[in-house]
Amino acid sequence: MQLEQLEQTRRGILESKSLLVEMKDVGKMYPNGTVAVQHANLQAGPGEFLCFVGPSGCGKSTVFNMITGLTSHTEGELSVLQTTPKEARKHNDIAFVFQEHTLLPWLNLLDNVTLPLKLRGVPKKERIEEGTRVLELVGLKDYLKVLPRQLSGGMKMRVSIARALISRPKLLLMDEPFGALDEITRQTLQDELLNIWQREKHMTVLFITHNVFEAVFLSTRVVVMTPRPGKIADVIDIPFPFPRGEEFRVRPEFGEYVKLVSQSLKH
Repeated sequence: MQLEQLEQTRRGILESKSLLVEMKDVGKMYPNGTVAVQHANLQAGPGEFLCFVGPSGCGKSTVFNMITGLTSHTEGELSVLQTTPKEARKHNDIAFVFQEHTLLPWLNLLDNVTLPLKLRGVPKKERIEEGTRVLELVGLKDYLKVLPRQLSGGMKMRVSIARALISRPKLLLMDEPFGALDEITRQTLQDELLNIWQREKHMTVLFITHNVFEAVFLSTRVVVMTPRPGKIADVIDIPFPFPRGEEFRVRPEFGEYVKLVSQSLKH
């Protein structure tokens, strides 16, 4: 019964007018003639967590760049937050977390995470309040005045996530943010990310990973892409409730969905 309810809820979101991302036969051809993405179709509604998997060079990052308006699509239709990607980005409703933390080494953590607000002219008192809020959210409230060089790789990634969250985005895109971390740190951050996502109600996360285990653990749906030119070959529902923890990672059903996604990648 629970699985049926989950599917009905998801179908209702995707049929509603509240779609955050809608792609219809979207493609991207670069000026040199390289076709990076072709005939991509996808819908994402509020509160979803979609993980993108596929071989290197299949166009996952290109899809993200088109959604954020960093590059334009050359065919098809792409709507983000009911408007064009570039227009959506102007309203600060989209945030991006890269694999590299991209922190400014001369600024302390509070100044790093509040930089987007400072650039928008937000008053200092409000910046401090919001910066403290998001650093507490990622477990770094006691490190406000610390410089990035004093942090571990996992802590730097937490700061990057905090900086992305400070604008309270409706859509958070993450491009292999945990790829360079050791497995223990990676699993810890997976747990923390899911906790944050559940607290920030209605925020949709799009997440690129090469790790099938990570994709199944995190997502409501896994988007499988083909080798270049990248197409969306499959979208696999992961119909298990949240919160998820270590007990989910060791369930037989978890292994079955890892196998299902892995098989889809080979087709």
